[in-house]
Amino acid sequence: MTPTRATPASTLTSTDAPAAAVPARPRTTRSNGQWAVDGRTPLNASEEMKAEDNGLNVRERIERVYAVQGFDSIADDDLHGRFRWWGLYTQRKPGIDGGRTATLEPHELEDRYFMLRVRVDGGALTTEQLRTIGGISTAFARDTADITDRHNIQLHWVRIEDVPEIWRRLEHVGLSTTEACGDVPRVILGSPVAGIAADEIIDPTRAIQEIARRYIGDPELANLPRKFKTAITGHPSQDVVHEINDVAFVATVHPDLGAGFDLWVGGGLSTNPRLGERLGAFVSEELVPQVWVAVTSLFRDYGYRRLRTKARLKFLLADWGPQELRRVLQDEYLGFALPDGPPPPQPTRSGDHVGVHRQKDGRYYVGAAPYVGRVSGSALTGVADLADAAGAHRVRLTPYQKLLVLDVPEDHVDAVVSGLRTHGLETDPSPFRRATIACTGIEFCKLAIVETKATAARAIDSLEERLGDLGDLTPIRLHVNGCPNSCARIQTADIGLKGQLVLDDDGTQVPGYQVHLGGGLASADREEAGLGRTVRGLKVTADGVPEYVERVVRRYVAERETGADGPESFAVWAHRADEEALR
Repeated sequence: MTPTRATPASTLTSTDAPAAAVPARPRTTRSNGQWAVDGRTPLNASEEMKAEDNGLNVRERIERVYAVQGFDSIADDDLHGRFRWWGLYTQRKPGIDGGRTATLEPHELEDRYFMLRVRVDGGALTTEQLRTIGGISTAFARDTADITDRHNIQLHWVRIEDVPEIWRRLEHVGLSTTEACGDVPRVILGSPVAGIAADEIIDPTRAIQEIARRYIGDPELANLPRKFKTAITGHPSQDVVHEINDVAFVATVHPDLGAGFDLWVGGGLSTNPRLGERLGAFVSEELVPQVWVAVTSLFRDYGYRRLRTKARLKFLLADWGPQELRRVLQDEYLGFALPDGPPPPQPTRSGDHVGVHRQKDGRYYVGAAPYVGRVSGSALTGVADLADAAGAHRVRLTPYQKLLVLDVPEDHVDAVVSGLRTHGLETDPSPFRRATIACTGIEFCKLAIVETKATAARAIDSLEERLGDLGDLTPIRLHVNGCPNSCARIQTADIGLKGQLVLDDDGTQVPGYQVHLGGGLASADREEAGLGRTVRGLKVTADGVPEYVERVVRRYVAERETGADGPESFAVWAHRADEEALR
């Protein structure tokens, strides 16, 4: 075969993504739907939908037909398929309990309103952009807004008739919903302190902007086997959860080549969690866009398409291994070998960036925690006004559902801290408010079995009171998810709660959670990422979450061992503790 090579980064344009590879590898088993092996014949309904019409093309129908004629005019394959390419999902109809989630058809579960996801690559917003989102929320989304753990902003109660005007307002300030959902390159996670942190290794801003400018909305990359998640950070805190992304670039320093990035691939959670792996390759800053499009194109061509449950890059990595994937990447897509490189060092501090921190230019960034990402359009507008009044015109969102105001002059820090608090964002939160995240849950999500946001907020308030006497308690990550799909990263939490129906003490079926314990990503107190453990039969009702968390945290405090570096972490204790201590 003639290798398919990526165009050099210096000449690559938005339509220069490598074409699908010519079939090269003889198939020895039944077809997995790999374009480069089996050809492009669709093997399931989703692949047929994508083959019939590129998801990006639905925008014209939304603007010219559906927004004019209303919800009932929307074709089924657009509504339940291609709308995602523009950040639109129908939201859950109110009043349907979680026990019916798996038994009802999509049209029975869904409302006539939409969740709209605003794409925020790098988590970077100007105050003008933030104010625009806030205004859209109050005008068209009943003042709803959630900061997600992929630093997007999600709005709810959106009518199809209002979508064109929402797009017009977003695009007027340089924002979009393009490929915010669907089988496409999703939002690019970027370090929230890119370009400003005093301890930054390398600034990834230019690479993030180039990838977004060249490739987001490119039809050649708009039909991937499944979603494709990217993370890029130049900060030593490794603040972009890189281990659970399909491709990630993590700052490191090569002994001969200087600062650059370590290349990771194949991470992802959901119901079959797998942590990403290093390819052992060093990527210089200028090559990041070229390597990114090469990995993305490899996934497009060789990713499994027959079964959607096996269609993420992690399954290809599991079969090929990192050495073979790197070989194919270099031989068939790059056309040159990447140099070997060192792994990134262990993080030195928290990557949530909560609190007041001095920037390298002498100004400050102020990081604040809402309750599990739940804000409002009014609050976003208020934060934009607050930042502008302080002479600070940039905001960043984080993969931990937090918000940062950048470039705050020293004499305005106190006013910003106070002002954020009035809008429901706390710069000095309790350990549980700081470290708790939650997915959308049954309030709006059609896949959810239980409620999450309100449950998590109540748990935070209760735990602040129950555990207030433990003054030396470091943040313990509590992640609350409404179904098994792990949007809230339950397997990498100290305490991860997976939504399901459980039996209470009276034998009545009620909303609750299966408990995962001791998971985590690389951090200052954890050298490597690892998945949490489960204990047979360990489940908790939604109402019982605060009592359970208090019980297990107090057992940890009583039993933790202390070494030369201080007390062992909750995760270390949870993995060595006997099962009875975890109940």
